Amino acid sequence: MPSLGADMEAGTLVEWLKHPGDALKRGDIIAVVDTQKGAIEIEVFEDGMLDEIVVKPGEKVPVGATLARIRGSKVEPPAAAPPREVPEAAHRIRISPLARKLAEEKGVDLSRVTGTGGNGAITREDVERAAGARAPSAPPPTVAPADRAAAMRAAIAAAMARSKREIPHYYLSTTIDMSAALTWLRAENEKRSVTERLLPAALLIKAVALALRDVPELNGYWRDGAFRPGAGIHIGCAISLRGGGLVAPALHDADRLDLTTLMHQLQDVAARARAGSLRSSELADSTITVTNLGEQGIESTFGIIYPPQVALVGFGRITERPWVVAGKVEARPLVTVTLSGDHRATDGHRGGLFLSALERLLNAPEKL
Repeated sequence: MPSLGADMEAGTLVEWLKHPGDALKRGDIIAVVDTQKGAIEIEVFEDGMLDEIVVKPGEKVPVGATLARIRGSKVEPPAAAPPREVPEAAHRIRISPLARKLAEEKGVDLSRVTGTGGNGAITREDVERAAGARAPSAPPPTVAPADRAAAMRAAIAAAMARSKREIPHYYLSTTIDMSAALTWLRAENEKRSVTERLLPAALLIKAVALALRDVPELNGYWRDGAFRPGAGIHIGCAISLRGGGLVAPALHDADRLDLTTLMHQLQDVAARARAGSLRSSELADSTITVTNLGEQGIESTFGIIYPPQVALVGFGRITERPWVVAGKVEARPLVTVTLSGDHRATDGHRGGLFLSALERLLNAPEKL
């Protein structure tokens, strides 16, 4: 059972989409798990073969429990005996009469069952295991939306309380003039169809991703008493759910996405988050979280770090305010940006460098 965030303790197996004997490729969806965040599709991260299913549909198990066993593609098969002429009947499946009768009753395809008996013979237990894996999936637990939202809020509150207890937070903020960014955005959107237009959020997220290249100490995890850098820049975007609560699915390798792709992926994860159809990889490996409350009219937000991450970036509303330009006061579109940092991994100096890099990038939007 994968951990889909610091606020997850257990999940309920809803449905197996693969069966023992099936070949698996990295990225395949193997099962569906019900959590406080909704139904999550579980992916596999290596090629191989599904060897054994351990948890049956309907069972609730804690994070870290074994769901299934996968035989890796690197496992060497036993050496084959020299070929020899044998009568066709010698290729019969080794199976006891009782196990064969049970297989017929349950409709199990014996050619897909791995025998664990002597000389590879298929036993009654092997048939029952295969039949259980192919049995109709138990329906997802019926949970009222209000109950799910309450459970999610309780889990998030517990994770945030632990974060405040264990992480020595520091907070920084700065105000950025968005004139150049919005001017470029308007001109760019005039060239695009309505469905292809960019929102300011795409610029903000891309700027965060590129700024993390300058200050990589903010991109990663605090584990086992030390900072572990992220394998990529995976931006977790906080998304509020209609029934209450929130999730923060990741935009993977956001620093390498062009703005069009990033915008499409942002819209996609937001829609699927609210429909309850996210993948496990989208919830398990964010290296930093971005929250944007500008749509709610909030001018600034100081977030709590989502462990084991070491930083969170907050954006407020872009609004016109007085700003001094070349000695004159002008009305400019400004945004307040905040950084919550983990003092074990970085300090205010490094955090300040990150915010400076963010401002520089937003003042040169054509380079995003």
